[in-house]
Amino acid sequence: MQVNETLSEGLKHEFQVSVPVTDLDAKVDERLAEMKDKVRMNGFRPGKVPAGHLKKIYGKSVMAETIDQLVRDTNAKIFTERGFKLATEPKVTLPTDQDEINNLLEGKSDLNYTVAIEVIPPIPLADFKSFTIDKPVVDVSDVDVDEAVGRIAEQNRPFADKGEGAKAEAGDRVTISFKGTIDGEPFDGGTSENIPVQIGSNTFIPGFEEQLIGIAKGEERTLKVTFPTNYGNDKLAGKDAEFVTTASLIETPQQITPDDEFAKKLGLESLDKLKEAARERIKQEFDGATRQRVKRQLLDKLDEAHKFDPPQTLVEQEFGMMWESIKKEMESVNRTFADEDTTEEKAQEDYRKIADRRVRLGLVLSEIGEKNNITVTDDEVSRALVERARQFPGQEKQVWDYYRNNPQMLAQLRAPIFEDKVVDFVLELAKVDEKKVTREELFKDDQAPAA
Repeated sequence: MQVNETLSEGLKHEFQVSVPVTDLDAKVDERLAEMKDKVRMNGFRPGKVPAGHLKKIYGKSVMAETIDQLVRDTNAKIFTERGFKLATEPKVTLPTDQDEINNLLEGKSDLNYTVAIEVIPPIPLADFKSFTIDKPVVDVSDVDVDEAVGRIAEQNRPFADKGEGAKAEAGDRVTISFKGTIDGEPFDGGTSENIPVQIGSNTFIPGFEEQLIGIAKGEERTLKVTFPTNYGNDKLAGKDAEFVTTASLIETPQQITPDDEFAKKLGLESLDKLKEAARERIKQEFDGATRQRVKRQLLDKLDEAHKFDPPQTLVEQEFGMMWESIKKEMESVNRTFADEDTTEEKAQEDYRKIADRRVRLGLVLSEIGEKNNITVTDDEVSRALVERARQFPGQEKQVWDYYRNNPQMLAQLRAPIFEDKVVDFVLELAKVDEKKVTREELFKDDQAPAA
């Protein structure tokens, strides 16, 4: 067998491989010998089928299997001997001429093929002990807790019937039924019965709630609105619509006092217990935001400390997925690059940089994990899958089966777990300085590039 490297440009390599027909024949004969005792053929006793007859019947199929296995084994040997870590699957080019294929399968010619690869470069890892990370910390104040309890109370505020003849005002809750049309034609999702709407809650299409002011119980009105251009349903976005609306109940908000009785209605023992629950929820919210900021800083440090040219095939794949998503999003909201004060060429340049960063960071995180034996266990993936299934009440089994039957989807669950474990590993080595900040500073959008 001969292996000649015909291309070596950066991370791209190509090899020309030639396997003598004698080697192919030897492997075919080995395989046929293994089959001899297992094959059952009319006119022959078990194990007594002549080798020549077996070769005549099964020779071509066995040769095809032999070539397939030999190509895989040979490629693995080439890459292992040279210490290559592949960025993508190797591209193997086998003979395509039918006469050449027939000669190969009949054992009349050598096997000649090319294999092209792109490899991951060596990645010298930085000294993570030299990293300094600022960890923003916010204490949960009594004011934060009181505001949270106030919001809970507002969400559970009782309403009372305003009585016959009363008309709706801002803040009132109106129970309505409506039938929507666009250009006189009904549309999916445009009809509902007995829907409570609090005027001023801004939960409906802009302009809808305001037109309910002054409506009385039993009154019918035609409300005219325009769906926002960024509405979730592309078929409705930007369209003018009319809703024939009937009010069946007008209610006014009642006083509510956050006290022990209120807490008990929510299933808690007392107002103090409600405050404890609110404090814990706020703390989890702050901790989550802190984690994201610390992680972003660490990824920025890793980015700065590991500058190298990543495999362009991976960068192009990442850019392609990002760009497709960006175009769909802009089309859905009916915006152009000019609306974003840029050009398509400039936007592509910016997103290619982001794709480059993402690929490099992915490779760095992978290298850290590999060098330090960081792995994700099946139990950790299963726990993540259980959490994902819980997000779809009533469909847990379908979600579970879907992920279990799709390795790519399971990989999507595994990836963020692995990333967080690597991040935690590096943070253990880095110097992390806690820094007291305000709530506003913690949640400030820093506009940093996506990792």
